[in-house]
Amino acid sequence: MTTKQRAYLKGLAMNVEPIFQIGKSSLTPELTEAVLEALDARELVKISVLKNCLDDAGQLAQMLAERTHSQVVQVIGKKIVLYKEAKDEKKRKIVLP
Repeated sequence: MTTKQRAYLKGLAMNVEPIFQIGKSSLTPELTEAVLEALDARELVKISVLKNCLDDAGQLAQMLAERTHSQVVQVIGKKIVLYKEAKDEKKRKIVLP
């Protein structure tokens, strides 16, 4: 992913609300599966890390990206943004510059 593409995705993510929250149970297999399904449907997902989660947001983002085969767009504070390009070209909602 180029810096131009990352900047474009960051701009799109500004208007997206977090659809998942990571709490004290941290990353569970169920949460990972739900994030994967959301990435397949939306391509761009924002996740909020709650204060009671003891893990670092950056490390959580890397683990989630590895498990879902996605890319980390950004981690700001307790917010994680992930991107995964749709496999089927007809289902693509985001066209990268």
